[in-house]
Amino acid sequence: MDTPSPEVTFVRVGFGHPDALLLIEAVQEEYVARYGGRDETPLDPAMFDPPSGSFYVGYLDGVPVVSGAWRRRDDVDALGTRHTAEVKRMYVAPAARGLGLARAMLAHLETTAHAAGAAATVLETGLAQPEAIALYESSGYTPIAKFGFYAHAPQSRCYAKRLG
Repeated sequence: MDTPSPEVTFVRVGFGHPDALLLIEAVQEEYVARYGGRDETPLDPAMFDPPSGSFYVGYLDGVPVVSGAWRRRDDVDALGTRHTAEVKRMYVAPAARGLGLARAMLAHLETTAHAAGAAATVLETGLAQPEAIALYESSGYTPIAKFGFYAHAPQSRCYAKRLG
């Protein structure tokens, strides 16, 4: 018998919201543990303001446990379209892992990006995150040419998925 997933509430917040900053710092610590350094991708917080993007925090019983965001990337040609949204800052707190929250957040990001006009989502991850790669591949993402800040990094992997 399957255990039902807990009820998570997704809230759009600003990039500088205290709960967003808490989870962003936690994901940066995860990158240090897995890759030996923080993600140095230049990010302007305004990239995550509607209509150019959105940042979400997911709450379980009022506790921030999952984050995810998207930003427009019309410069990345993926699956025959330049109307893309890049998934960023996907993270699940260790105490909430294994509950399906990453999959729920990813679906939420896809839905909101599509509603804002994106025809595809793109993302970049790395070989030191095998659970992320498994999530993306099982969610219908396919490998694409590398793009962005880590395009020349040997551990980098990029994916895309058509929306709609």
